[in-house]
Amino acid sequence: MLISLAIVIGIVAGLRAMTAPAAVAWGAYLGWFDITQSSLSFMGSVWAVAIFTVLAVVELITDQLPTTPSRKVPVQFGARIVMGALGGATIASAGGMLVVGLVAGIVGAVIGTYGGAAGRAYLAGRFGRDLPAALVEDVVAIALALLVVAAVS
Repeated sequence: MLISLAIVIGIVAGLRAMTAPAAVAWGAYLGWFDITQSSLSFMGSVWAVAIFTVLAVVELITDQLPTTPSRKVPVQFGARIVMGALGGATIASAGGMLVVGLVAGIVGAVIGTYGGAAGRAYLAGRFGRDLPAALVEDVVAIALALLVVAAVS
């Protein structure tokens, strides 16, 4: 179960890189799952919550700008892989499976990056413009992230 959730939080990172660690940090901070004995226990700190929440909000805003680069360019893609790995590892560390969760998060991030790009392009074509497609993607990423952190406990 935790491995599946680690893959899904990776998918979230592929959609919105900072939403995944923000959601995981909030879940740990609120005690929805216990990572206090993990090397990733810092993810449950008020600092992690604050930093990742601010970054997630900034990302949600900047993603709507026409100058935002593609998620598939190396820097953007790399950030999604790293955040997917962090999110997946944190989720799975609740069950003592940090390394497996890290790999699962990376797999999910790759799926989410390419699947999200394809889905958004399809929706943008159907809507006739990108903004509605981007907003749908935002809602999907946030909803999936909330479902994952609620399911970990």
